[in-house]
Amino acid sequence: MKIAMVGCGGIGGYYGGLLARAGHDVVFIARGVHLDALRQKGLTVYSVHGDFSVAPVRATDNPAEAGVAELAVVCVKTPATEEAARAMQPMIGPETAVMSLQNGVDAAARLGAVVGMEHVIGGATYISAALEAPGVIRQVSQFRRIVLGEMDGLVTPRIRRITEALQRMGIAVETTDNIRKVLWTKFVFIAGFSGVGTLTRMELGDFRAVPGTRALLVSLMQEVSALAQASGVELEPDVIAQTLELMDGAASAMKPSMQRDVEAGRPSELESMIGLITRQGRECRVPTPVADLVYAALLPAELKARRPAA
Repeated sequence: MKIAMVGCGGIGGYYGGLLARAGHDVVFIARGVHLDALRQKGLTVYSVHGDFSVAPVRATDNPAEAGVAELAVVCVKTPATEEAARAMQPMIGPETAVMSLQNGVDAAARLGAVVGMEHVIGGATYISAALEAPGVIRQVSQFRRIVLGEMDGLVTPRIRRITEALQRMGIAVETTDNIRKVLWTKFVFIAGFSGVGTLTRMELGDFRAVPGTRALLVSLMQEVSALAQASGVELEPDVIAQTLELMDGAASAMKPSMQRDVEAGRPSELESMIGLITRQGRECRVPTPVADLVYAALLPAELKARRPAA
């Protein structure tokens, strides 16, 4: 399958590398020194599941050079969603599928507003991977899973075809007939993890068992669950317990990407991860006091990171 990885940080780089190693025709859409490294040295991956490298790789910062893709996998940070969607137009043909593996719950709609919802399929991934250096990815989680599905819930031939293609990576890949439920279930996890991790500036193992901090985490996840229900998505009754079990079994050194960005002084996904909860909470009349507090505490650092360099 001809696949374009749009955004090649931790997630895009890792999955793009696995897809290329599995024999797919993969092109990496990257930029800056990371692009230079990919072109000159290829891709190096350090992973708990085994290190590997891919060289040479096809990499460009101009989607028009990539040609029309059968599947475009969008892995850019959420603030860049619309920019990426506009830039990738030359890669979109009549049969091209566009799948987001981004955080949050609104990426599919934002992509569809630019490329057309008929091209968009929903996707959720569970993994911890980060860009360690130009051309170098480090993947640290035992779990690496992708769930995908049509936004209308139908199990179509293209979903089956894409699922089979992704399964060649050798990771867990599943099809769902309720991708909105999957996305909101993941959002319970990632919003709680990102919000509390970034607020405390601690690794997961340092805050998940502290009683008061764990209570804060649970309260934030409960707000997301209530917001899902108000948005017409019915989650499992034990979604909080399942999420805590997942967190308790995860590697203690894990940090969410939002936290890494804030600690490095870079713009983050605050608006898509926590700001979305506060905004939709007001729209749906769902109280979100913990999300409001986390958002207010993190917003000054976010605004500072967005300021143009002097």
